[in-house]
Amino acid sequence: MKLHSIETGNFKLDGGAMFGVVPKPLWQRTNPADDRNRIDMAMRCLLIEDDNRLFLVDNGIGHKYNDKFAQLYAVEHDKNTLDRSLDALGYHRRDITDVILTHLHFDHCGGSTEWHPTKERHTVTFENAHFWVQRSHLEWALNPNPREGASFYDENIRPLVESSQLRLLDGPTELFPGLELRVVNGHTEAQQLPLIDYKGRKILFAGDLFPSFGHLPLPYVMGYDVRPLVTMEERAEYLPWLVENEIILFYEHDAYHECGTVKQNDRGKYVSDQTFKLAEI
Repeated sequence: MKLHSIETGNFKLDGGAMFGVVPKPLWQRTNPADDRNRIDMAMRCLLIEDDNRLFLVDNGIGHKYNDKFAQLYAVEHDKNTLDRSLDALGYHRRDITDVILTHLHFDHCGGSTEWHPTKERHTVTFENAHFWVQRSHLEWALNPNPREGASFYDENIRPLVESSQLRLLDGPTELFPGLELRVVNGHTEAQQLPLIDYKGRKILFAGDLFPSFGHLPLPYVMGYDVRPLVTMEERAEYLPWLVENEIILFYEHDAYHECGTVKQNDRGKYVSDQTFKLAEI
């Protein structure tokens, strides 16, 4: 197995929304805000080479957005795009055999579809891939609640449903040897997080359970989470496990750090231990 970090671009979200009830003087130590109170966000995906299969975990925001959307979220694709990152590794989107979507918020699955050349409809981007999604999450996304509805875009989801490429899962599973999918329900219903055996270590694709290393302290829960108390319960379960087993977190949204480990300091708080590039493992 080989793992590669795939940078698909950057965007910005409101820092207050990203850290919930935590005061700005605390969260801006690790995630500085711009003059509109927005913090830098990566859209970092993971490419997994294993035998004859090529897995992509999430795929960024895509390129279907208009100018208003781009300005609102400060979308930046000048440096990194999914296609450029794949090309740098000698791959093309048609080489992808499987796409694991942690969940169907626009910044995680927007690259799944694109405009048809006629601009009359949307088509699936990865023509040879199966898309793996939790069944209960798909149902949740197709019937969104008012709090979360702005994160689900029909054009990102409907083409997958109408294709023959969608594969639905019911709960935690071992997708193939060395790749387990864990399920958490605080941020959204049935977010699935890949746990990968790699070079004698375990790597957890942190998704939106731990969006950045600045989110490691237990109360640092996003305002976007639909069940914030559940998120805290899940973190309270995961954090000791991360420390005890020296699990490596792969950060999807941290604009400054790819990977890291967790420690418990002398006050009993969970904080970042080390940060490093995936290629350094």
